[in-house]
Amino acid sequence: MRVIICGAGRVGYGIAARLASEHNTVTVVDVSADLVRTITTDLDVRGITGHGAYPDVLKEAGIESADMIIAVTYSDEVNMIACQIAHSLFNVPTKVARVRAQSYLESEWNDLYSRENMPIDIIISPEMEIGKSILRRLHMPGAFEVVPFADNAVKMLGVKIHEDCPIIATPIRQIPDLFPELQATIVGIRREQQIFVPTPDDPLYVGDDAFFIVKSEHANRLLEIVGTSADRARHIVVIGGGNIGVYVASELESVQGIRCRVIERNKERAELAAEKLSKTVVLNGDAMNSEIQQEAGVADAELVLCLTNDDKTNILAGVLAKKIGANQAVSLVNDPSIQSLANQLPINRIVDPRAATVSSILRHVRRGRILDVFTFSEGLAEVIEGEVLDTSLLVGKKLEDIKLNGIALGAIIQDGVLAPMDANLVVKKGDHVVLLAEKSAFKQVEQVFRVGTEYF
Repeated sequence: MRVIICGAGRVGYGIAARLASEHNTVTVVDVSADLVRTITTDLDVRGITGHGAYPDVLKEAGIESADMIIAVTYSDEVNMIACQIAHSLFNVPTKVARVRAQSYLESEWNDLYSRENMPIDIIISPEMEIGKSILRRLHMPGAFEVVPFADNAVKMLGVKIHEDCPIIATPIRQIPDLFPELQATIVGIRREQQIFVPTPDDPLYVGDDAFFIVKSEHANRLLEIVGTSADRARHIVVIGGGNIGVYVASELESVQGIRCRVIERNKERAELAAEKLSKTVVLNGDAMNSEIQQEAGVADAELVLCLTNDDKTNILAGVLAKKIGANQAVSLVNDPSIQSLANQLPINRIVDPRAATVSSILRHVRRGRILDVFTFSEGLAEVIEGEVLDTSLLVGKKLEDIKLNGIALGAIIQDGVLAPMDANLVVKKGDHVVLLAEKSAFKQVEQVFRVGTEYF
């Protein structure tokens, strides 16, 4: 597949890295010669220095033969115009744009993106993707990652294994016998920054991050079993009144029993947030000031969400919140080098906005029988939902006879119903399979779902 990516920032770099590693022909366009130089040095991609919405620049990038354009510059307008030009002048089949301003995303303007007006096939809102990710974790506080699959029939849960976990040092094959009523499968383990698909004889150790595919109705029970179940936060403070903070706060307003306050340093932005939020108290002040945090009730807060557009502010505000007395602090951090530092500080969780955006875009880029994708840990693994074709290597085989290196099957939906992962279960054409794949096994997923290489 021939792909043109407009924007060589963190998101553009992440998308280019993934697509190039999967043998797509990728060209990256950016106005910054330094960013273009970096991305072409690091990755097997072609780089063009220029404005992503200029027709002559896009033509130089090879737009005439492109299968897809992904516009992820920092400007919504550039992204939208790039897609318009790709359609009107070059007839590019698929056009993806990152749009951050919420005004462009209001439902009353949906006709704007029709083929007759501004034909953008897929619109990605990083703020909404990040907000949804945070809200999923709020509703299931015992997990550090919560991602639904198969129309929410199952969830992927990331769970930290602590000393009081009752299944420590137990071979994975024995866990179903201990909890026969639980429909859950361990599909991956992250240990010492490496993710791997466990064998049936592998145990869990303290400090591991375990990734489960679990029936949605059993998710809370799973968290109780592994000892990470927790009450939902009722008193929440959001630091940052930008798009992400306001989106999260507005969603929390519809949840009964939750009290939320927002701290925003910029007066104009604070006033705008106050206009959009009907039940939330918005304080205009610097979250790095302990008096402001005290006024917002951080000392009694069960959760503080640090969601400004500055990594350092998010980290230090989170540290201060914990010092004041907040039960948990979650910080949004863009820079990967700072993420590793933040893990050594008294912050409970780090949210990587690039991961949410890259996953969202890959979900749409992976066409054919790939229905959903979630990528994590800097692309070291993916959880994928796909439909099984009659040419798949899985068709007609029992689960006990399926041997896949670096791939773990987590759930199978047959005839719209989640099937028990019994050793004698036979995979059929049309089944939906949810699996975890290590990076080294991404190409093998092609054989599982039997789609052509152009989809990877």
